[in-house]
Formats: sequence, C-alpha cells, structure tokens
Amino acid sequence: MPVLSLPGGVELSYLENGVASRSAVLLVPGPTDSWRSYEPILDEVSEELRVVAISLRGHGDSSKPPGAGFRIEDLASDLVPFLDAIDVERVVLTAHSGSCLIARQVALQTPGCVAGLFLEASPFTLRGDEDLTRFVNQVIGELRDPVDPGFARSFIRDTSTEVLPADLVERLVQDVLKVPVVVWRQLFQSLLAYDDTNELAGLMTPTRLIWGDEDRLIPRAMQDQLLRLLPEAGLTVYAGVGHTPRWEQPNRFAADLTRFSSRVLPPR
Repeated sequence: MPVLSLPGGVELSYLENGVASRSAVLLVPGPTDSWRSYEPILDEVSEELRVVAISLRGHGDSSKPPGAGFRIEDLASDLVPFLDAIDVERVVLTAHSGSCLIARQVALQTPGCVAGLFLEASPFTLRGDEDLTRFVNQVIGELRDPVDPGFARSFIRDTSTEVLPADLVERLVQDVLKVPVVVWRQLFQSLLAYDDTNELAGLMTPTRLIWGDEDRLIPRAMQDQLLRLLPEAGLTVYAGVGHTPRWEQPNRFAADLTRFSSRVLPPR
C-alpha cells in the first residue's frame, strides 16, 4: 500500500480507487481500525468517484510516533495536510463510530474543504459516558504491549457480523494488533473528554447519518440529538443492522454513499 509522508514526519498508509479528480471521498476508519475495514465497500462505490481509504496515525501501517499525539485533535490535524498532499480541494468525509468526532472536528475547522459528512454510527458525545469509562478503566487500563490476539479478535467480534468473510476478520485482527497500547489509551481517553456539541448548530455542512437499529453501542437517542442540532443533517436507518452497517449491508451502504457524494461534490 502507498504511504504518504506529511510535514512533521507522520506517515499515513492509504488505498485509492476511482477516477482522477480534485474532489474525493475520504474513508476514515473507527478507532483501532485501518483502511482495510472499508474493504467490503471499496469496489461497490461508483467508479466515477475518487475514493481514498486511510489509516490514521498510530493505526495499521501508518507511523506510530513515540509518546503523545493520538487524541482526536491530533488525528484530525493530519487530514487536511493529507488531502493537500494528494491534491484534493473538496471532500466528503466518511467516518465510523468515534472517528465521526474526528470528521466533525475537520469540518468545524475547515468548512471550505468539507463538502459533506457521511457519518456511520456517530455518537452525539461520549464525554463522561459510563459504559466507555468502564471499558477504559477496566479493559484498556489493563492492556499491555503486545496486545493479546484473543482480545483483538473479541474486540472485532463485538462490532462485527457473521456475514464478514473469515479471512477478512483475520486481516482486521492483524491490523488491530499493530495498534500500540499508548494509542488505545490516548485515543479512548480523548473520546471521553471531547465535546463539540456547543459548536454543531453552526456546522452548515450537508450531513448524512447512517445508523443500524440494532446498534448496542450508539443509541437512537444520539442520532436524534444530532438531527436536532445539525442544520443540514438527515438520517438513514438500517433495520436489523448493528454497529457497522457497511459490513452487514455493503451494497446498500456503497449506494447511499455514492448518491450522497455525487450530490454534494462539485462536478469533475
């Protein structure tokens, strides 16, 4: 996979499909996932769109700077320089779960760059969330390098579905094992602290929320809160689907993403 070096030395691994264009769809994986988590939809999105799947710093084969630098704000700070480096002026940011906060941070800071937000299983805010606090304290607090493969497999299973091919599950597990414990700790502590909800009413970016009604991690109430605050948001509910709709219904997800992106991105 190609690796791109940013100013400051961070290197980001990515995969690119589609046509040459200065507008693109950027696929941002959820916490601890790599670009590979978008494999089920990559070949299903329209070939008329430029689609780039990325591994955030600290994830997959992207660089893992020692020490600090894995908070939501740090990860968000890499995305616009990355887009500049691959010559993208306008982007649809597609993100999953906690990484939707990263996409929202970029849209709030650089609205002229972000043509749309396509947010899958987006939290409203996780600040002080009791379940996440318990997970951070009791599970992540006990993690040690190297991360145990059994733990990585159970983590994937909790957000996965039986329809995923076993070989893809194993590739996803191997990428989770590449994430150092320092990344787990800083990122999940940041998820507990980050709160952009006071700013969302001013975010005029067209937004499509994607949510499965069997999601055990992100409740419907959070989608309703986002709909009330985001001026340009709409919600698509996937019936009988859990936390990662693109894994359970990849064809539908890709079609929804294609339709939304084609509407908000400028013509080539």
